[in-house]
Amino acid sequence: MPDPQTGDPRPMGRQILALAVPALGALVAEPLFLLADTAIIGRLGVDELAGAALGITVMHTVTGLMIFLAYSTTPAVARLIGAGRLRRALAAGRDGLWLSVMLGAVLAFAGLAFGEQLLLAMGSSGGMQVHAWNYLLWSLPGVPAILLVFAAVGMLRGMQDTKTPLVVAAVGFGANIVLNLILVHPLGLGTAGAALGTSIAQWGMAIAYLIMLIPQMRAAGVPLGVDPVALRQAAGVGSWMMLRTLSLRAAIVATVLVATDLGPHALAAHQVAFTIFSTLAFVLDALAIAAQALIGKELGASRVSQARAMTRTMIRWGLGFGVITGGLIAVAAPFAPGLFTPDSRVAAGITTALLVMALAQPLAGFVFVLDGVLMGAGDVKYLAVVGLVNLALYLPLLWWIASAGFSGTEAIGWLWAGFAVVFMGARGVTLGLRAHGGRWMIAGEHRPGSRR
Repeated sequence: MPDPQTGDPRPMGRQILALAVPALGALVAEPLFLLADTAIIGRLGVDELAGAALGITVMHTVTGLMIFLAYSTTPAVARLIGAGRLRRALAAGRDGLWLSVMLGAVLAFAGLAFGEQLLLAMGSSGGMQVHAWNYLLWSLPGVPAILLVFAAVGMLRGMQDTKTPLVVAAVGFGANIVLNLILVHPLGLGTAGAALGTSIAQWGMAIAYLIMLIPQMRAAGVPLGVDPVALRQAAGVGSWMMLRTLSLRAAIVATVLVATDLGPHALAAHQVAFTIFSTLAFVLDALAIAAQALIGKELGASRVSQARAMTRTMIRWGLGFGVITGGLIAVAAPFAPGLFTPDSRVAAGITTALLVMALAQPLAGFVFVLDGVLMGAGDVKYLAVVGLVNLALYLPLLWWIASAGFSGTEAIGWLWAGFAVVFMGARGVTLGLRAHGGRWMIAGEHRPGSRR
């Protein structure tokens, strides 16, 4: 039977899974692009691999900060879809696409002007510098395409479609591997060929999305040109989302800096543990994406009680997945380090970090889901402000850990207790307090200050 409030024939749990499962597959695509580049370049030599690593780091950092293009477009489109305003929803998506093109062009030209100096400042030199610059240089043409893909994916998620991004990502990933294999080895273009192949694949994905979306906009009577007023509004929402992302990135970088200060064994253990944490985060992030799309739609349709019920369901799912992943990590903790290192000190540090991580996984599930819920509601200013508050609370703890003289497994245990328990706990408190109240649940086709 259809839901009496939403008319959706699927129970709430099935609605969540219908969005979350394909979203998970699409989320994995971008890391796979980078992994394919790394594997193919690794056959060339040490300088090539080291240089590409620097270029990939720059690209990953820049594009990671631009993910707000997806996360701000999804709730805007979903809210208008829920309100039955398809034309305005498509117009909101159009604004996100234009913003991505403009930002992509600016970033590409900035990379062309300053990228080589940035790589030198990061420590590249000699042959490594040549390969790093070749990789970054030929990656720059793909930057506008990457950002276009972000905005298009956000638009489709808002329209409750996560299957199309999965298909496009799968085809794009396959094309990326084939192009890179041809350009790097038979044609002998080296690191430049790997970057060029990825840029071509990204543009193929971007064009595929435009071929799908432009006819829908035309059919709905949405002008394709730039709307300066709407673009400024989209940029304003995006700036809050970017500030929220910056605070998270700053916390991660600060944690790495402290791990570096604790010594090479602690840094190596932290790197492995954080890679595992990031991989598992894809599952939780997929739930957050479903929350963005579903909560935005329910609030747009003015179904506040349904949005509240869906929030409670999302929280239960987040906690449940956290318990499951935490249990798996705890079981694997004594054995997994052997897959990554033969060094007993590093392995002991990894085990310690994984045990702390396992205990904190339900908290991580709670945080990821509520982050998605509040994004879906368009409560981005609150997310940005409390992100800075959480960072301000976390940094003094990191300073204490760095200066307390810890070593060995004790050092990595304290570091992960700081990140997974204290920092994530601060996020959990600030998000939980907001979700418990009702100020974020603004019904209707727009939030105050965001009218299109």
